[in-house]
Amino acid sequence: MGESTVSIALTEGERKIIAALRELPQGQARELLQEVLDQLVSFVRDPHCAEMQADGVPCAAPSSDCEQCARLKEILAGLRRAFALP
Repeated sequence: MGESTVSIALTEGERKIIAALRELPQGQARELLQEVLDQLVSFVRDPHCAEMQADGVPCAAPSSDCEQCARLKEILAGLRRAFALP
């Protein structure tokens, strides 16, 4: 994949994520992380709510307590616990 330069405004959190990704050495671990992050972002962006319609989710936000959003919260909380410092 070719590299390109893009000028966009970033929050501090976004800047930290991008800087951390760029600091990773080339290799399989970096490629796997990028693949997992792509999949995670896609999953979080589109939770596949059973009640979702073309104009969005039936609730005010996908952070409500439906089954799929609860599953999403559980997955993210599990990742947070897995990476917590001992």
